[in-house]
Amino acid sequence: MNLITVVGARPQFIKAAAVSTALRLAGVNERVLHTGQHYDENMSEVFFRELGVPAPHWNLGVGGGSHGAMTGGQLAGIEQVLIKEEPEALLVYGDTNSTLAGALAAAKLHIPVAHVEAGLRSFNRRMPEEINRVLTDHASHWLFAPTEAAVANLQQEGVVGAGVCLVGDVMYDAALHFAAIARRREARSATFAKVGGRPYVLATVHRAENTDEPERLRQIVQALFALARDIDVVWPMHPRTQGVLARLDLGVNAKKGLHCIGPLGYLDMIEMEQSAEMVITDSGGVQKEAFFFGKPCVTLRDETEWIELVEAGWNRLAPPTSAAELQTAFRAALGTKGKAIEPYGRGDAARRIADILQASSQ
Repeated sequence: MNLITVVGARPQFIKAAAVSTALRLAGVNERVLHTGQHYDENMSEVFFRELGVPAPHWNLGVGGGSHGAMTGGQLAGIEQVLIKEEPEALLVYGDTNSTLAGALAAAKLHIPVAHVEAGLRSFNRRMPEEINRVLTDHASHWLFAPTEAAVANLQQEGVVGAGVCLVGDVMYDAALHFAAIARRREARSATFAKVGGRPYVLATVHRAENTDEPERLRQIVQALFALARDIDVVWPMHPRTQGVLARLDLGVNAKKGLHCIGPLGYLDMIEMEQSAEMVITDSGGVQKEAFFFGKPCVTLRDETEWIELVEAGWNRLAPPTSAAELQTAFRAALGTKGKAIEPYGRGDAARRIADILQASSQ
């Protein structure tokens, strides 16, 4: 099979690290198109180097701007590549603007679309990611669902048939593989020097629903200030978050116990997750990684696609509307463990995806 993969954001590079290896072993000819949605060095290039993702054949350099402008620019660029290259299939990951742009460009050219991480739903249509994932699912030929709940979501929307495949979660594949590599490295992340071996909590905040809403971001910052009085907090900052905090002048760099740093590469990030006492995040992927490494998680959102982690007690939803309520959630989660569950497969999702794609071309 001759296949083009579209990526554009950090979580997609991680998933591609697992799937690209499996595709190569299965004999699939894959070429990668990078839309440029994440263009910061630590949000993009470092991931290709660290994770062994094939170097992109194309980089559109379309990042920033409004959702419409970004998606439209990506769609136009992807369409030009597809018309010239005529691949047998196009593969996309997750729920970003790059995902939707790739799916739309391929579907309109009658090129079958494979969607990895199909069927996830937050049931909040105000989230751009929810719109992206719903539309992508309904434009896809192969829907690679990570969980039984994702399959059920697709069935409720009338998406059924042989194209819906329960394969497990490729992020679990990646976590199993790269966690061992991170532990074997000779030098630990320089971030560990900041906490000097003391216990710490790892925090990430990047979603527009938090960073673009000043009051929600203020409540998060105030709650982290309070937490940092009791335990060190390491906060790797997304470039968007850095910019917003600078404009709001909330003084995050002057608080003792709160360590604000730049974005981390994937190996550094999972090393920090494995050693943290707790994870606080609004990232869908980091919620799961916390679970993979047996860490309690507080999610700074109104809802989550990974409801099984909430039901099992590994994850607590904490909408950032009140700093006091966030502090209560942090205290309740710290030091807890959830029930033993295995919702994401056995670490062979990438191989299953590659085998299905290769078999379809024979």
